[in-house]
Amino acid sequence: MRSDVLVEPNDLIQRVMSNGGIETFRVIDPGFHEGLRGIPSHYQMKVQKLGLPEAEKAIQSITYHISGPNARVNNNSVDNSTNVSNINSDISDHISMLRQEIQRLVSAQEEKEEALEIVDAIEGQFESGTPSKAVLKTLISALPHAGSIASIGSFLLSALGG
Repeated sequence: MRSDVLVEPNDLIQRVMSNGGIETFRVIDPGFHEGLRGIPSHYQMKVQKLGLPEAEKAIQSITYHISGPNARVNNNSVDNSTNVSNINSDISDHISMLRQEIQRLVSAQEEKEEALEIVDAIEGQFESGTPSKAVLKTLISALPHAGSIASIGSFLLSALGG
């Protein structure tokens, strides 16, 4: 038996015999022994041989196909997890680009601070999970008028589907 595979109590071991038959054993005690002076690491298991009805009952095949943000399976358990999901990292990248463009293009300090406050409000809309398209349009239109800022604003609006 391979020593690099973790075997625990109640695991099932199947042995395929030369005649094609399969024997199934339930592990009672894995009995793992570390290698010593030329003897490799190995198991000396205590097992219980299962009859055919017991083996068929014990062997279960459960397949879960899970996808999407915050997907999970809870079997007879309570889920107390906190989930953070960033659906579109492009949005945060474009918000960063928007801040950089304002820093680069706006020279008046007061105007720059106002524009960055607007960007904070735009970011807050996206972080809320339910951004309002009307609010975003209004906020973006209040930003300084420059081609690069307008194109980033267009991307942010298109991220909402319009």
